[in-house]
Amino acid sequence: MSDTKVKDASNTGAPEAVTERRLNMIEAINDALDVTMGRDDDVIVMGEDVGYFGGVFRCTAGLQEKYGKTRVFDTPISECGIIGVAVGMGAYGLRPVPEIQFADYIYPGLDQLISEAARLRYRSATEYIAPITVRSPFGGGIFGGQTHSQSPEAIFTHVAGLKTVIPATPYDAKGLLISAIEDNDPVIFFEPKRIYNGPFSGFYDKPVEPWKKHADSVVPEGHYKVPLGKARKVTEGEQLTVLTYGTMVHVAEAVCADKGVEAEILDLRTLVPLDIEAIEASVERTGRCLIVHEATRTSGFGAELSALVTERCFYHLEAPVERVTGFDTPYPHSLEWAYFPGPVRIGEAIDKILKD
Repeated sequence: MSDTKVKDASNTGAPEAVTERRLNMIEAINDALDVTMGRDDDVIVMGEDVGYFGGVFRCTAGLQEKYGKTRVFDTPISECGIIGVAVGMGAYGLRPVPEIQFADYIYPGLDQLISEAARLRYRSATEYIAPITVRSPFGGGIFGGQTHSQSPEAIFTHVAGLKTVIPATPYDAKGLLISAIEDNDPVIFFEPKRIYNGPFSGFYDKPVEPWKKHADSVVPEGHYKVPLGKARKVTEGEQLTVLTYGTMVHVAEAVCADKGVEAEILDLRTLVPLDIEAIEASVERTGRCLIVHEATRTSGFGAELSALVTERCFYHLEAPVERVTGFDTPYPHSLEWAYFPGPVRIGEAIDKILKD
């Protein structure tokens, strides 16, 4: 961690200079939890190994020591139980932040998330709410194999009543997590573990660039929020629009830069709520759309994005919408980089869409 001086901590144009830190995504998430727990005694952190050990990726390190075992505590290895208890806590008036150690293991908690958390506000006519934020590392790129690399975000975007958030930078990770914890609806907060320690270009055989060299690693101290439902324009461009999120934001940016393509890359940041206005404005301006995500292709969130772009921007499109995704197969270990939507496949899709 290093300190630096900048003039604008919140992207609002404030003129005064403030002291900021350069954090990786793990540190930014830890900072968000620390800030919200310090502001609100009702915020509770719970999950497997989140207490004394500080989480398998160290995102909760030091929080139990600071806030005690009643606010930061380890749970049994029971995802259904973790989510069920969190729903009850939320209905009681607390703001639990349960961690599912890997997104691959969130499935036992689906019934509680779908049938209880997502429905509670509706079935009680707003008498009860479920203000829970479920954090979970997701995605591949670390040789986790088929049981530690899945990207199940599309499942949750299908559920009315749940919000789905995926940060791509430390700055957004902190601001979005604070927004999620303070939101009165249940939020699924997926953390791309491939970029916990630095952005990823997709060239797995090249050295990893640490976050401290990246502009978006500048994270203000204290409380700030990145609003849910607002996409981030990563780059300006007129040749095509790239819709993506998480790790793929950095891969797509690296490919476009390497190819000299002037693309407008939108980091969606939240899948539900979705910033459809930003998507429409971009596609109407460029006339071409490429969608990139790591999850499997069939019924992936890219299919929904493709349908929305076609429905809303059809007469502005100069070429068919293209998708680059994972394959319809369990995530392989030995062939991880063939599955991972890397520079070659993204580059081929860009060539195709610009040729049309």
